[in-house]
Amino acid sequence: MPRRHVRVTGAPEAPLRAALGALRTELGVPVSFPAEVLAEAGRPPRLPSYDATDIPLFTIDPPTSDDLDQAMHLSRREGGGYRVRYAIADVAAFVAPGGALDAEAHRRVMTLYFPDGKIPVHPPRLSEGSASLLPDQTCPAVLWTIDLDADGRTQSTGVRRALVRSRAKLDYAHVQRQIDAGTAEEPLALLKDIGALREGLEIERGGISLNVPEQEIVEKDGTYELVHRAPLPAEGWNAQVSLLTGMAAADLMLAHGDGVLRTLPAAPDGAVGRLRRTALALHVDWPHHVSYAQLVRSLDPHRPHHAAFLQECTTLLRGAGYTVFRDGALPEVTAHAAVAAPYAHCTAPLRRLVDRYSSEICLAAAAGEPSPEWVLEALDALPKEMAEGSRRAGTVERECVDIVEAALLKDRVGDLFEACVVDVQEHEPTVGTVQLESPAVFARIAGGTTRLPLGERLRVRLTQADPGTAKVQFAPA
Repeated sequence: MPRRHVRVTGAPEAPLRAALGALRTELGVPVSFPAEVLAEAGRPPRLPSYDATDIPLFTIDPPTSDDLDQAMHLSRREGGGYRVRYAIADVAAFVAPGGALDAEAHRRVMTLYFPDGKIPVHPPRLSEGSASLLPDQTCPAVLWTIDLDADGRTQSTGVRRALVRSRAKLDYAHVQRQIDAGTAEEPLALLKDIGALREGLEIERGGISLNVPEQEIVEKDGTYELVHRAPLPAEGWNAQVSLLTGMAAADLMLAHGDGVLRTLPAAPDGAVGRLRRTALALHVDWPHHVSYAQLVRSLDPHRPHHAAFLQECTTLLRGAGYTVFRDGALPEVTAHAAVAAPYAHCTAPLRRLVDRYSSEICLAAAAGEPSPEWVLEALDALPKEMAEGSRRAGTVERECVDIVEAALLKDRVGDLFEACVVDVQEHEPTVGTVQLESPAVFARIAGGTTRLPLGERLRVRLTQADPGTAKVQFAPA
């Protein structure tokens, strides 16, 4: 999960645009694709024999998205319960193992998101074209069929290759309006029913879903304003279908004996302590008898201080990695602490490298066949590749936040702000991190002569903020 979702509304002004461009250059982000990669992306895919184009699938994504990884159809089962059919873009049908397109995907690993655009894993001709589950386009997919009982618990799982055709491209706001108004047809209306049941099961097993708001920097009258867009309930219900599939994939792989899981250990005490100090800074009441999971579920992302705190709750999800196992030798740790169950990434192959491999192992497991040799050959290197890709994505996110926040505050150098000290360097106690009350910005503080008062409120002065040259920094007032 990214640390923050940051978006700039409107045309970024020249200094911000230039700073984001310089960041791409500094990080060596590969903007264009080599000619041989583009040529391979234009080749026709390998098509499956099973035709499932009669299933009226639909996608739910942000309105501007064209790289559509997932499409679904929801229905009731005779005798009670539900059937979830979930189509995932079949990237392996387009990418030949060992080819130029494959090598480029291993180089890029995952799509990088900048406030003013994205750098995709695969050429847009593929990721936003022939492989995307766009409406009225027949294309190959990995089709999951998951049967649930009346309480939303998984009863059976099947997965196979299929030709599919989505009927509609929906966005979250449209879905929410239709469900709230009671005008949604049953396949869409069931998203709320199934999503709510799965949310209840998540609470039961001790899992946590963070409704992290999108941080939006809005250009207004020549300056910038920081706002948060709270996620809609439909986004959470949609995420539960993806989580359901990822958990089903993990179970299939564990039973099969080969796989790659997304694992996360429990958060260390130090990280929880820092988050408690952040709660203090943002006036979020966190009694010591209340667990982290209980607190998260009580927060209202429409309230600015709660929204900012939810952004920082993602720090407890750091440390997630990929765990590979083969030949029935299961790993010691198989669970993801936030999911509170075994879990695998398999639902976003257009945007993430590992998902293509997870799908192949699940297809083999469901068919009772050995995992493909090209998958097994690549398996051991995947955790390191994904870790490097995640590190690069994390750097992009952090640097973009710094640049955008500098743009937000660039005209306020010298101003005073109310803040709270949330972190102090152990070997340099006059240096640390503060959380501003308004705007909800985290930044470095330095330049004082006395130890920073950890966990206490402090008046601070903005000493630098330039999106092109200097990160935001404060000093004690």
